[in-house]
Amino acid sequence: MNRRSLLKNISAASLTPFLPLPSTTTSLTLSSERKFKHSVCRWCYNNFTLEELCDVAIDCGIQSIELLNPNEWDTVLSRGLKVALSNGSPLGITKGWNDPNLHQQLQNDLLDIIPKAADKGIGQIIVFSGNRNGLPDFQGLEFCAMGLDPVVKAAEHYNVRIIMELLNSKINHIDYQCDHTSWGVSLVDKIGSPNFKLLYDIYHMQIMEGDVIRTITDYKDYIAHFHTGGVPGRHEIDETQELYYPAIMNAIVANGFDGYVAQEFVPAGKDPAKSLKEGVRICSV
Repeated sequence: MNRRSLLKNISAASLTPFLPLPSTTTSLTLSSERKFKHSVCRWCYNNFTLEELCDVAIDCGIQSIELLNPNEWDTVLSRGLKVALSNGSPLGITKGWNDPNLHQQLQNDLLDIIPKAADKGIGQIIVFSGNRNGLPDFQGLEFCAMGLDPVVKAAEHYNVRIIMELLNSKINHIDYQCDHTSWGVSLVDKIGSPNFKLLYDIYHMQIMEGDVIRTITDYKDYIAHFHTGGVPGRHEIDETQELYYPAIMNAIVANGFDGYVAQEFVPAGKDPAKSLKEGVRICSV
């Protein structure tokens, strides 16, 4: 076909009305198949009192408020909500389990909170690797496993899960060690307990790795919890950012996940409650 004939055919085709695509049965899931539950991270909504955030969460159809300290648990639980994930040691993110000098304090903190959480029906507690500070990744892995061993044993006894969060070390948490899924997976394998798994933060891992859907599918048995956030900026998870969250949520459902997906974006809009409700709607596949 010469160029003139090709252009003529294209012109004719452009006049043909678009026909609807044929229906397909390859979609990942139906909304009735969703098993995961909604949560929200407290720190993103500090403009609300905790009591106010409870009201907002209930209005949004959220079942849990998380990343709370023990003195905040009862406020949430008394309103009929859950605490899907509790804070652990007050040492925070940068001082973590990869430092043997901190093991005693971290162990004391976690061994104190585990039975209290179990008594309140709180099933998960967060932990952090800590910053590298020049420590090779293989050595950090060994130190984390060594320090967490008695804590995970206690968690098994009380039927509580310890989960380590994957964070980006590129923008928000420079030098953080548990910054790739593969490193976290190696730690889960090394510890070898169903009571130790990973918190896959979609925002952080999009920055570090991308390839979110394939990763969460390949490592579905290692992930116990999810956090959301828009990339870039950690704001709303709507069309203003680069990820398409309905597809990610569909993959989570297709993987049979029945835990919590927590909204952890910082609202940039004027109405944080409206942004949160929209985030829940987007994720309610």
